[in-house]
Amino acid sequence: MRQASGVMVTDEVIAVFNDMKVRKAQANEDEKRKRKKAILFRISNDLKNIVLDDGKEILLGDLGNTVHDPYQHFVKMLPADDCRYALYDATYETKETKKEDLVFIFWAPDNAPLKSKMIYASSKDAIKRKFEGIKHEWQVNGLEDLKDRHTLAEKLGGSSVVSLEGAPI
Repeated sequence: MRQASGVMVTDEVIAVFNDMKVRKAQANEDEKRKRKKAILFRISNDLKNIVLDDGKEILLGDLGNTVHDPYQHFVKMLPADDCRYALYDATYETKETKKEDLVFIFWAPDNAPLKSKMIYASSKDAIKRKFEGIKHEWQVNGLEDLKDRHTLAEKLGGSSVVSLEGAPI
């Protein structure tokens, strides 16, 4: 089904979402390492599809090896001058419990071209409809909104969040 912008969500994007949403308790170490911690999606050059942004992902197996702070690494993956959609699998603790939640992020930096911002904004519902069960959505318009983890912690649970990605808030 085409949305107002005419942009379709590819099956590959839906498959990645479903893989991130379903946490297999019985997954072996190899499967766990291949799970995605974060991934970016973009609108294809022909403006017809929402696709994976090639190479713009963090795997659980990268943590502690090539990625030491997944949140900061994720922030650095975002393009400074164009829009993206992202899924970030946040691991956090409240005063009561440890949690993992997927966060849908609409990245629309202030210095992105107006046409890009309009297309991404009008296509956001297309991807959100495919991502059933997302509890947290966050529109971000600049790095200052992302720089420190307090903002994400606020989105996840306000003042009850005591740590994010193993680091105290």
